[in-house]
Amino acid sequence: MPAKTKGADSPVMVMARLTGTLCAICAVCALLLGLTNMATKNRIEQVAREKKESAMAAVLPAGSYEQVAYTGTDTTVREAYKAGDAGYVLQVAPSGSFGGGLVIMVGVNSDLTVSGVEIVESAETSGLGANAKKPAFRDQFTGKSGEVKVAKDGGQIDALTGATITSRAVAAGVTSALAAAATLD
Repeated sequence: MPAKTKGADSPVMVMARLTGTLCAICAVCALLLGLTNMATKNRIEQVAREKKESAMAAVLPAGSYEQVAYTGTDTTVREAYKAGDAGYVLQVAPSGSFGGGLVIMVGVNSDLTVSGVEIVESAETSGLGANAKKPAFRDQFTGKSGEVKVAKDGGQIDALTGATITSRAVAAGVTSALAAAATLD
């Protein structure tokens, strides 16, 4: 029989001590994350609100924006706002983007033409689909109406090089916004 060393713990005691230490570390981390969330929640909401308001003003300047109910069947339309007599601003999350998570803000004039497009959220590939945020791409949509398509699909929008999928998703989102705005009048 091996001799027992003075002060040596059994394997069960070692495991219990390690488990207790790990639980304590997890509890401290959870507490710190919770406190950080509480401390930054209001600021995060404020920044998100400012970002949305900035995008709305960029696509269709107006004195005020009043949220209106969109009751159509297009599930990509997230929110709709009446921009005074100027028209509507719609937030759309088109499906089919390459990276997913694409959200655009589209301004629609009262004559149902596009006044502007802003990319609000994007998980597109840097240097390719992320170029949808650039004015050279977004400005192509201004003045368009009806169904908007990329040139490869018989439309008037020049797709981003190497990012046709993203270009198609933005065009589909703009088309959804135009159709939704037509139902709001």
